[in-house]
Amino acid sequence: MVSFYSHGKLLLTGEYLVLKGANALAVPCKMGQTLNYTPSENNSLVWKSYDLNKRLWFEAQFKVKSLELIATSDFDIGRRLLKILKSSKALNSNFLAAGGQVETHLEFHRSWGLGSSSTLISNIALWANINPYLLLENSFGGSGYDIACAQASGPLTYTRNKFDPILKSILLNYPFSENLFFVHLNKKKDSQQAVASFDLDKVNTTLIQKINSLTTLITKCSSQSDFNSYLTTHEHIVGSLLNQRTVQEIYFPDFKGAVKSLGAWGGDFVLISGDENSPNYFEKKGYHTVIQYKDMVL
Repeated sequence: MVSFYSHGKLLLTGEYLVLKGANALAVPCKMGQTLNYTPSENNSLVWKSYDLNKRLWFEAQFKVKSLELIATSDFDIGRRLLKILKSSKALNSNFLAAGGQVETHLEFHRSWGLGSSSTLISNIALWANINPYLLLENSFGGSGYDIACAQASGPLTYTRNKFDPILKSILLNYPFSENLFFVHLNKKKDSQQAVASFDLDKVNTTLIQKINSLTTLITKCSSQSDFNSYLTTHEHIVGSLLNQRTVQEIYFPDFKGAVKSLGAWGGDFVLISGDENSPNYFEKKGYHTVIQYKDMVL
């Protein structure tokens, strides 16, 4: 048996603009996904995926030589997985020379938006010994920051550069980190759909420069009041670009701190900069998934 592991991800700055080359701040999560492959002489590949609670949530069977889907518990997911396997085989003809069994195990809830797809892409790329950014482009598409996080050992800045992105490891030494939280909005956002529907032509050089500057300021920040100001400025820039009100304006106008959308906006996690009473504020409003910064960020 061979095993592969990839970390989940969160995009703290540069959402949407990262697609046009903005410098984005991304963090790998302490939670991720494992892929185990046990080879056999069979001409079939049996696939089983387990969730956080070790429950089987997806299974499929493929013919290896012809790469056909034989049976599956979910046709749409089975078809997408088949596309990934075919793309991997196209990039490395020696991949899947034999059948066997695959098991994947998630360490976070599938609805959390922490990268059940990106960790899968990363693990399959490791297994197939291929460029994960190329595999991403040939399957789901996207900026690739999530792929960078999958094998990262800590926070990083990410700049898209075809299939060889510019990565820079950074140390986030926030003296106020105990006042930072990630809150789940109790709904999932389809980032692939959001990216596909976004008009990239709206992004100009001036906007990219503004976001690049904010990314630098946020990575080096030592004052929480400055940090909150940078987050709010970033929110208004992206909100104007998307023609959307910020999540703080919509849901938390009375919150004494800063709330920043992450990723595709409108769902999954938001970043909270508040104080020790912040978890109570969000739980009273019905948001019970509140995770401290130190428990989320690798």
